[in-house]
Amino acid sequence: MTERTGLIREEWPEGLAEQLVAWRRQLHRRPELSFREENTSRFVEETLRGFGGGFEIGRPTPTSVVARLIGAKPGRTLALRADMDALPIQEETGLEFASGTPGVMHACGHDGHTAMLLAAARLLAARRDKLHGEIRFIFQHAEELPPGGAIELVEAGVMDGVDWVFGEHLAAQLPVGQIGIAYGDMAASPDNFTIVIKGYGGHAGFPHRAVDTIAVGAQIVANAQHIVSRYTNPLDRLVVSITQFTAGASHNVIPDTAVLKGTVRSFGEQVRADAREQLLRIVQGITAAHGAEFEFDYVLGYAPVVNDEQLTRLVEEAAVELVGRDDVVRTPPGMSGEDFSAYQQKAPGTFVNIGAGNADKGIVYPHHHPKFAIDEDALATGVRLFVRAAEKLLEWDS
Repeated sequence: MTERTGLIREEWPEGLAEQLVAWRRQLHRRPELSFREENTSRFVEETLRGFGGGFEIGRPTPTSVVARLIGAKPGRTLALRADMDALPIQEETGLEFASGTPGVMHACGHDGHTAMLLAAARLLAARRDKLHGEIRFIFQHAEELPPGGAIELVEAGVMDGVDWVFGEHLAAQLPVGQIGIAYGDMAASPDNFTIVIKGYGGHAGFPHRAVDTIAVGAQIVANAQHIVSRYTNPLDRLVVSITQFTAGASHNVIPDTAVLKGTVRSFGEQVRADAREQLLRIVQGITAAHGAEFEFDYVLGYAPVVNDEQLTRLVEEAAVELVGRDDVVRTPPGMSGEDFSAYQQKAPGTFVNIGAGNADKGIVYPHHHPKFAIDEDALATGVRLFVRAAEKLLEWDS
């Protein structure tokens, strides 16, 4: 069999490597929040059209782009996905290309994801005449804000006829040059809750005449920790975090309302349902014991990301071919959430991490941090894996 080399060697068009970094920096300068990616989606569409006539380009929602690359011969369909939205964070990196939008920052690498998929699209389009089947490039809006953009795109039909779906995420926790692979459970379901405690306010010097919502809320915070430590099988993965506690405005006034907000992260529908029930039971019991009332709002987030074993094995083989066995590592399940799971409800999918951290360059800050950054050498790794995975999954003429 003739060796297939066109997609795996560094035979990129002249200037593409530099263009890849430039695209990422341009996107980084102009971040846009979830469901508001007007300029970003316009930029993606214009860039794709600039590659020539190989794509069928659509706008299934106002701020997303889907491009279809249909090969010369019939075959199966592979979807490749990148997310495009930024976060409501004030950037503190000091980079020359730092965000020019106050209070908005690409603090999770989505600018890099978009740039990588654009470069992969250009490389794959150059071999359209050798492609069997179809590659569908999904540039998705609103990954960061539930209900998320993925479910909207699925409902719009972008996964119709898709046989596999593959996504990548730049990962600051992995050194640049490594690729992280997970079999099975990869990312958790991120549910959110709001608890409003209603008591009876009064003077801080006369607490017996009030129903102290801060005291009630503090007991809820303490007892919520038992959901994981005492009510859940230690072998099950579960996180319950209360991240906001808002009450009062003065040192000498007991407030009549307190608000608690937080998140529950889990794998498995039974664990998920049990955690919600235990939290509600705790709130009911503590408020009743102290004469308070409550409102309980619990919002189910994305489904867990569960990687398909066969597809993951093929992508891992592609990764080993690119960076070598030693730099392809197994990553444990994480308790972050990802709406990539919406695509996996329609077709077998896998989601991998592309190492983008570099302690020698000071690139050590976690995702969603004001000083988050990536080693831009990771971008080429992500492009090459998109391309090599496509080559392995679809038939190509040699």
